[in-house]
Amino acid sequence: MKPFSLKPHTLAAALLLCAPFAGAHAATPPAADDAGSVSRSPFVPGGRIPLLRGDISIDGNPDEAAWGDALVQEIAFDIQPGDNTPAPVKTTVRMGYTADALYLAFHAKDPDPSRIRAHLRDRDAAFNDDWVGVFLDTFNDHRRGYELIVNPLGVQADLIHDETNSNNQEDPSWDGLWASAGRLTDDGYEVEVRIPFSTLRFPAAGGEQRWGISLFRNWPRDKRHQLASHQVPRESNCFQCQWGKYDGLAGAQQGRNLEIVPTLTVGTTQDRDHAGERWRSGDTSIEPGVDVSWAPSPAMTLNATLNPDFSQVETDQLQLAFNDSFALFYQEKRPFFLEGADYFTSQFDVLYTRQIADPDFGLRATGRTGSGAYGAIVARDATTLLLVPGVLGSGFEQLDQKANVAVGRYRYDFNTHFSVGAIGTFRQGDDYSNNVAGVDARWQQGSHTATAQFLRSQSEYPADIVDGYRDELGDDATPSGNAWRAAYSFGNRNWSFDAWHMDIDPGFRADLGFMGQVGYDKSLIGGGHSWFRDGQAFNRINAYVDFDITHRFDGQLLERELEAQVNAQGPMQSSLRLHGLTRARYWEGRLFDEHYVDVNASVRPNGKLQLGAYVQVGQMLDLAADRTGRRTMVELSGNLNVGRGIALDMDLVHQRMRRDGGTAFTASVLNAGGSWQFDPRQRLRITVQGSKVDRDPALYLDAVNESARDWAAQLVYSYKVNPRTALYAGASYGAFMDDDHRELFGNTRSVFVKLSYGWQP
Repeated sequence: MKPFSLKPHTLAAALLLCAPFAGAHAATPPAADDAGSVSRSPFVPGGRIPLLRGDISIDGNPDEAAWGDALVQEIAFDIQPGDNTPAPVKTTVRMGYTADALYLAFHAKDPDPSRIRAHLRDRDAAFNDDWVGVFLDTFNDHRRGYELIVNPLGVQADLIHDETNSNNQEDPSWDGLWASAGRLTDDGYEVEVRIPFSTLRFPAAGGEQRWGISLFRNWPRDKRHQLASHQVPRESNCFQCQWGKYDGLAGAQQGRNLEIVPTLTVGTTQDRDHAGERWRSGDTSIEPGVDVSWAPSPAMTLNATLNPDFSQVETDQLQLAFNDSFALFYQEKRPFFLEGADYFTSQFDVLYTRQIADPDFGLRATGRTGSGAYGAIVARDATTLLLVPGVLGSGFEQLDQKANVAVGRYRYDFNTHFSVGAIGTFRQGDDYSNNVAGVDARWQQGSHTATAQFLRSQSEYPADIVDGYRDELGDDATPSGNAWRAAYSFGNRNWSFDAWHMDIDPGFRADLGFMGQVGYDKSLIGGGHSWFRDGQAFNRINAYVDFDITHRFDGQLLERELEAQVNAQGPMQSSLRLHGLTRARYWEGRLFDEHYVDVNASVRPNGKLQLGAYVQVGQMLDLAADRTGRRTMVELSGNLNVGRGIALDMDLVHQRMRRDGGTAFTASVLNAGGSWQFDPRQRLRITVQGSKVDRDPALYLDAVNESARDWAAQLVYSYKVNPRTALYAGASYGAFMDDDHRELFGNTRSVFVKLSYGWQP
């Protein structure tokens, strides 16, 4: 089990906590009035969104006469940690629309405005602040929704909420084009929002619309209060089902819905093999490109990219790739693949778009047809990158050939409870091919959820690739195979239960996905109980235990594992997890006993500081030595806000393995950085990363690398008018040492400028 993340909690974490557990047993409470007393009439969300007449300026001050015609709503309920109790603070929302946009104005009152948490941040980076937001289910089908939030200074964040994706219900990668502004006031803060209809997808225009809408407020103090315009039953597994119903929006128009984004990236890189040598200058690269987006109807979007610049503006988080036999997963950051990514999700990771490493061009279509949702991608990739899986490990290979890529996904919703889908991925090279096709189904009603998926793959590989994995899989290294998974879960107010089984053939390959293990079957059963202690210091406690067992394709036991954990939420937005695990683990022809305990804690004493710590101690396997020893792992993390615009962050992980009377290895990795947000558009970010590994060769039978060091730094300035129009300028520097290079020296350096412009004819 991987260590629990100690990064600042995002909106996704907050909603996943409150959505499954928030209480129908409580009576409908009335909302609090301005003085904090309770009004006699309970608030009921919903109504008709009126047409606004007159001009509105998005400046954070809703004083225009047009707002007088707006529908007035309240954010009346505390759904977390409260059990649909009256909201502790007053929030009113005015709603209206024009022919081309939806308008909202929030007035968030606060009894002590000096405690409001508001910082200038980059987009999607203000989840720990105070904020208000609107969530939109534009098809009113409880499947997919837009989430748009704004902090008191107007900083934006937006996500896609997908009820059908049980693995990750919220995707922060979507960046819509919409306007917002906020300002602090004597009694709290105000926020104005304009959401162009061209940014959203909804049923074809013509008549009136009916949308599901949730109005939300985050009020973080000693506890993190999640406030909503509607109640959320704690026994419900469908957060989106609880949203209020709103009518109106007749005549909503999306306009031309055409966007053209040319890009230009200029950069140069230098390197050298040894300290003191001259730097070798590479050619200056000048890479123009263009992205095109067009929505021919409100329910359909077409995207194209030509010679795209897929360079990473900011570096990936450095991970400790040590004492682990499986390839590391890195999040996708490229806009072409991020937008609409939720259309392609399924229970298996069939599509991992970073496998499309260097496309010459790409085409994508996503949309809705009645009760169906679809997505398709076509691309020509200049590099064929493979994740070669095995039973006990995986790694990446690269073929020196181009490949044609195609992906298709379709889901049909029979009703609000049951849906079926199909997915296919296809990649073809000169002497290489990989095709995957499959079907899946999902049923959810009340506290019960059942899912299933079946996949079939057919592949052709060059002989050297086949020879490489045949050593592990033997005669079962066939070019084809199946994968299937079936799962059932139950969750009500207090109890949860999970059971699933999966089986993946040795010959199964999903080369456009991220499935790093094949040739095994695995079963799991687990359950837990939650205690809600409203008004207590630790207001929520959850205990969970599960057992799983894994076998190789030939019946060999690979893993038998029992684990248990207790989680608690306490004062100062603190969380505490106690976890223990014991297992038998197969490696290099033997079964090894592993067991450890760990403690994970985080606390946010105020709006400026967050601290986290993770400690793990126990008997673990040293893969390079085929022996167990006492491993200690410590992770320390922190985030500090200085003033409104400066943020400092740090994450340090350290491992040590002691066995056979000595220290077999120590390994550390550091990710640190700082950012200065001058204003909502301008940001300066510095990142420093480093790792250090030392081994004692005397404690290993086979030769091992004695030491390795590396570090890198990056400085990036950005000016963002919006997610499409932006300027980036940056420089990076890297250094390393190993057994062949005993001196730490700089070996790479680079500079770059990237410019993009979003043009809407």
